[in-house]
Amino acid sequence: MDDLDKPLEELTVDTRGIDHTSRTGIQDDGCAWTERADSVEAVLRIPGLRGQPSGSLSVDVTPTSCTVSSFGMAVWSCLLKGRANPESVAVDVSDGADAVPVIELRIGKAEGTSGRWGGFIESIGEDSIL
Repeated sequence: MDDLDKPLEELTVDTRGIDHTSRTGIQDDGCAWTERADSVEAVLRIPGLRGQPSGSLSVDVTPTSCTVSSFGMAVWSCLLKGRANPESVAVDVSDGADAVPVIELRIGKAEGTSGRWGGFIESIGEDSIL
């Protein structure tokens, strides 16, 4: 019964969804995300990265964007649906079973940010290889 007295912001409610990682309109379902009150987790399986070794990939997150680089060259980027805290980012890159690298991200929301992102990807960047 104590939960009924708590403000909604204190209750943990996860939302989940799928975003697409292609600018061409292909429905690739390349980004599975889970959102919590204070963070967003995303698993990126970007088809255009097929064959890239996981060790060659790096991920940079700013308050408003996410960029994936391969061998030091930016190959995919997106604008985020909300403001992130870049200092709270955790990244894990591994080889996928189908030769598409798996990029797992956990991004904390920026302080002072209220409300839900409702997804991970707002739009795909111009430099994307897809």
